[in-house]
Amino acid sequence: MQKIKTYFNWSTGKDSALALYHLLKDDRYTIDELITTVNSHYNRVSMHGLRKELLLEQTKALNIKSSLIELPEMPSMDIYEQKMTETITRLKEDGFTHSAFGDIFLEDLKAYRENQLAKVGLKAVFPIWKHDTKELIHEFLDLGFKTIIVCANSKYFNEDFVGTVIDKHFIDNLPQGVDPCGENGEFHTFCFDGPIFNKPVSFTIGEKVYREYNTPQTDDSICKADKYGVWYCDLIEKNS
Repeated sequence: MQKIKTYFNWSTGKDSALALYHLLKDDRYTIDELITTVNSHYNRVSMHGLRKELLLEQTKALNIKSSLIELPEMPSMDIYEQKMTETITRLKEDGFTHSAFGDIFLEDLKAYRENQLAKVGLKAVFPIWKHDTKELIHEFLDLGFKTIIVCANSKYFNEDFVGTVIDKHFIDNLPQGVDPCGENGEFHTFCFDGPIFNKPVSFTIGEKVYREYNTPQTDDSICKADKYGVWYCDLIEKNS
């Protein structure tokens, strides 16, 4: 049986890693490319703030081809969709039929992804969709994955939280209302080791920085205020 040629929308974090793990075990699929959006102004992964150099070290350790979608510092929705359409059209022409994501329960986001992909004839795959998030994070740790907090919403967390490696103590002590996987954007992570890696990704912890952003008009899940704050922990590539 011919396998389904699939590319993965790679965020660098734990949910992506666990979803990729499940797809790699599924004989129906072949994962031939990882796609990541990068802020070209800062050379960092969008949302997560991870240095591009560490992203490339990570995908090298995964031994899967990696491609970047480079976005300007503050892209409009039109520019974002233009760049995404160019990329998915190229992937469709390269023979890909499916696009995989690590999303868990954000219905609007899932519908948006499916609608955008359908425009060029691609189908979406969500390997961990609707799974219990507490069970997912326990599964992630039990499988031997390791991940570190790279950014977190200041509504819930302070400077000390970023730079923390997730363990079961972390899960049991999250503030009330915070999803165990941070699925509402409470925090993001960098996955640096696990069963899908051929070696751990080495890094050192750098500066911790606070940034404020205007709250998106459509966002009612993180913060009701005009602005919201984010703590970032810079991770620096460590030459072995």
